[in-house]
Amino acid sequence: MFDFALNVLPFARFQFAMTTIFHYFFIPMSIGIGLAVCIMETMYAITKNKIYQTMTKFWGRIFLLAFAVGVVTGLIQEFQFGMNWSQYARFMGDIFGAPLAIEALLAFFLESTFLGVWMFTWDKFKPAWHALMIWLVFLASTASALWILTANSFMQHPVGYKLTSSGHVEMTSFKALLTNQQLWYEFPHVISSCIVTGSFIVAGTSAWMIFRKKSVGFFRKSMRLGLVLGIVGCLGAVTSGDLQSGYLIKDQPMKFAASEGIYNHTENPAPWSVFQLTNTKTHKEYGKIEVPYMLSFLSYHKFSGSVAGMDEANRALHKKYDGKFGKNMDYSLNVNVLFFAFRLMAAGFGGLTLISILGLWFSRRRKNTIVKQKWLTFVLFLATFAPFVINTGGWLFTELGRDPWVVYGLLPIADAVSPSTSTASVIFTIIVYFLLFVTLASCMVFYAKKSLYKGPESIDKTIDYDNDDPFSKEAFNK
Repeated sequence: MFDFALNVLPFARFQFAMTTIFHYFFIPMSIGIGLAVCIMETMYAITKNKIYQTMTKFWGRIFLLAFAVGVVTGLIQEFQFGMNWSQYARFMGDIFGAPLAIEALLAFFLESTFLGVWMFTWDKFKPAWHALMIWLVFLASTASALWILTANSFMQHPVGYKLTSSGHVEMTSFKALLTNQQLWYEFPHVISSCIVTGSFIVAGTSAWMIFRKKSVGFFRKSMRLGLVLGIVGCLGAVTSGDLQSGYLIKDQPMKFAASEGIYNHTENPAPWSVFQLTNTKTHKEYGKIEVPYMLSFLSYHKFSGSVAGMDEANRALHKKYDGKFGKNMDYSLNVNVLFFAFRLMAAGFGGLTLISILGLWFSRRRKNTIVKQKWLTFVLFLATFAPFVINTGGWLFTELGRDPWVVYGLLPIADAVSPSTSTASVIFTIIVYFLLFVTLASCMVFYAKKSLYKGPESIDKTIDYDNDDPFSKEAFNK
């Protein structure tokens, strides 16, 4: 076969990034919309107001589409371990196998089973019992995420293992995997991001229908529920992200320094760069805009304290690993990508919180003027896509910040690729996967748009959709 005299590693990395990012579009979407559907059906079980049942069925359609596409793209993820990353699979099999097996055999099976029960038993169970089924789906989905993140957390911070004579890691403590500090910083941050994603899909698409003046009462209720959930998710993401940043200062100082664009040890107190462009060859910054004291506050929650730079972290990494991996290991990171990815997350969650507050204010029951706020409903519609960009930035920050390791301190990325994989085969599968993803995305958008434009009338034409606020006291008195 032709190999074009090109190194297979960058193509294998690109393929994995492409498939993971696309897969990660739909997992947060399904978990987040799933939570919204849980709340909608719970409200129906409590109030017996049929409009909440209509909301449940309407948004349940979008949830099922996201779930189906997420499953398909997840299967492609698993193929790559054997095709492109067999050395990684051999090295990590004893660790990676246990949480992935539990995820597939327990969490995913429970999720699929209860989802099937929920789909086909609308007239079989009482409302409260039927609502329990979708809550079990949501809990199984979050459990599935927990097991995936258990494996990923080991890659970030290996614990509970020993190196065998055959050159792979062997689990010595399953409990250590589950109590890994990295896991309990990652998990709430990821779930919060899932809530943000699902809630803004509900809120943003509802705002679009309000913009078009279609079923305004129904979509106002949906939008307000989505915005409330969106604020909760944003606050959770910011809080957990702040805790995780404090952890990175000690555990991965190179990643933290790169996210702040710092090469040299900072002064005390340390200023925070809102914006800067970095020349990675000369280590010079351009266009820097700084806020005094702020980096010390963000790092240590006090207005004092200095932060180690990348040069210092680089020397420490060489001192620690040169004996095993040699002096030629490159520990430098893509500073500009990490710098802006971090700020994209922070600014994104802040901006979404602000427009959520505005949306709730203008759609409040006493003075509902949301239909007149064309600019706001359009901005809320655009915000539908913001969580996907933020989540992608977060994934790039997490994974690129681990360079040059696939398993931190144990296995370099260059040693993880399959030795028998050719460049031509990887390029071919990149093209095939890309076309498949475009097809899946097109089908998803087409059917979601079709379902959205049919409106709630396609489910029940007997209801007046210009009704009460879903969180008002009056709604619970019906």
